[in-house]
Amino acid sequence: MTVEIYSASVCPFAHRTRLTLLEKGVEFNLTEIDLENKPDWFAEVSPYQKVPVIKHGENRIWESAIINEYLEEVFPNPPLMPQQPEKRALARIWIDFAETRFVNAFYKMLLSQDPEKQQKWKRDFLNHLLFMEQEGIGKLSGGGSYWFGDSPSLVDIAFYPWFERWSVLAHYRNFSLPPECKHLKQWREAMSQRDSVQAIANPPDFYISQYEKYAYNTASGITAQEMRDS
Repeated sequence: MTVEIYSASVCPFAHRTRLTLLEKGVEFNLTEIDLENKPDWFAEVSPYQKVPVIKHGENRIWESAIINEYLEEVFPNPPLMPQQPEKRALARIWIDFAETRFVNAFYKMLLSQDPEKQQKWKRDFLNHLLFMEQEGIGKLSGGGSYWFGDSPSLVDIAFYPWFERWSVLAHYRNFSLPPECKHLKQWREAMSQRDSVQAIANPPDFYISQYEKYAYNTASGITAQEMRDS
């Protein structure tokens, strides 16, 4: 059975799932969704009106982190989760950290128009990065290039799409990856060289253009609204 994925090149959540499919060498058919002008039929595909969504036989799965775990279970090779239960638990902790803290601060920093609130979210985001550096990849990589050593995992994939979009933070919020984050810098470079990443990468100017509405808080998409309300 071929996997069908409904995706959007601008969406970092869909980016995650496309990377997972490519890393696993899974054959898939891609339907690109214009998030500014969604087709009427998309409501029947995506209960949340968001991407990504996959169809696999009779199964329909949505929410990127959950899709990626489904793909890990259905297509176990090459593995993208550690084999030891305790490390799998740690991987899920860091995926949750990406979901609930890292991504949230990324968007809040962009959407906020008040200088004081921008500074508050910059501090939060910086603290998240330092925590990732010190308690995450710095401890778990064992000197390897990736979060859990010498090969990538769903944790690497959970974070990387926002690092590819770093030009947005640099351009609109003058925010750079701090020099203390040596492991994260090396990791970002290693990830950027992977065949899966290069196959679907977009240039910095693409993201700067696409995220302008976020930077001026005029984005009308579901993700922007959810971040405003959270």
